Amino acid sequence: MTPETVLDVGNQAMWIAVLLAAPVLLSALAIGLVIGMVQAATQIQEMTLSFIPKMLGIVAVLVVAGPWMLSLAVDWMRELILDIPLLTG
Repeated sequence: MTPETVLDVGNQAMWIAVLLAAPVLLSALAIGLVIGMVQAATQIQEMTLSFIPKMLGIVAVLVVAGPWMLSLAVDWMRELILDIPLLTG
């Protein structure tokens, strides 16, 4: 296994990790931003106010994007496992 293949597999792994984390993180960011603006407008400074909307948003994103995320991870793992003979030889 050459250093280039190791770097290529590592690059693919990081890209897959970014793709898997992005929907959840972006939804939490958007919901937090909206809740923060509402808190600033109403001067309600309760730290736990944004917890339930963020959790509901994350669950909704996982329900909607979960099958895509799972198929992305499974396809990459299947490709990686099938490429073991090519990577070692």
